[in-house]
Amino acid sequence: MPRPVTLFTGQWADLPFEEMCRLASGWGYDGLEIACWGDHLDVERAANDDSYVQERLALLEKHGLKVWAISNHLNGQAVCDDPIDERHRGMVHPRVWGDGDPEGVRQRAAEEMKLTARAARNLGVDVVVGFTGSKIWKTVAMFPPVPESMIEDGYRDFADRWNPILDVFDEVGVKFAHEVHPSEIAYDYWTTVRTMEAIGHREAFGLNWDPSHFVWQDLDPVSFIWDFKDRIYHVDCKDAKKQVGNGRNGRMGSHLPWADPRRGWDFVSTGHGDVPWEACFRMLNTIGYDGPISVEWEDAGMDRLIGAPEALEFVRRMAFDPPSAAFDAAFSSGN
Repeated sequence: MPRPVTLFTGQWADLPFEEMCRLASGWGYDGLEIACWGDHLDVERAANDDSYVQERLALLEKHGLKVWAISNHLNGQAVCDDPIDERHRGMVHPRVWGDGDPEGVRQRAAEEMKLTARAARNLGVDVVVGFTGSKIWKTVAMFPPVPESMIEDGYRDFADRWNPILDVFDEVGVKFAHEVHPSEIAYDYWTTVRTMEAIGHREAFGLNWDPSHFVWQDLDPVSFIWDFKDRIYHVDCKDAKKQVGNGRNGRMGSHLPWADPRRGWDFVSTGHGDVPWEACFRMLNTIGYDGPISVEWEDAGMDRLIGAPEALEFVRRMAFDPPSAAFDAAFSSGN
């Protein structure tokens, strides 16, 4: 059976949830990866109010859609971030921001992620996608010189804050899929290895594979799938285009806004960038990933009402099913 193709609603949170359902259904998507902001999903209500859950599910059913994952990137970011500042005030739920006291924001963000696990279970969803935040992202340039003890403290802080959250995920039978992404505790290959080590490789914590963040860091998104094959809990399709080579554009982005031509990279519509999509889908087949393929549509240079259906067409063409015999042989060999 073909894997379902869903649309992540995070870039559409300015629209009412029912309008989002109508659009996605009309384009032919199988379901939604529902963002926990805008009016799309309130995790406190979904965790505690069965009538609210049934109303959300009824809207999906009305439009012929299903949900396999929900996402709470914005509130998860505040669990470990340091500093907590005005950026977070505009991003987290008002009940998480509260009085803005940084440690209070972190603790309330952790409670929000526990609610997210319970909301997912009430919706019949097995995966929550999101960010973790990071106490040590601010040290990424490693200058001023950073002592190893400071880095160790960052991973310890992550484990101390996220293990209690993951306890709730275990309790309700839901898994967390961290999106490996700059500004997070795991943002590339080696930081992902170290993050897994920090929490003892517990199964509740896995990965949301999004290749766009690998491309602009010059990492191989294909080998990443293989190396973390037992932890790929969700897949987001988002593309990126490198714009380096003219001697001016750098990969750090130069504090310039998305789509500014002076940047060294940018997000583009799926199929228009530098992600080696065929190789990626072949590797997803090899590891036996059978979950949803979620389009995270983001392209400041294209109208989203054109780009989202175009992306669906591209993914349906690329997300071919594996030949079962070839998959069995490759995966069982362990090579």
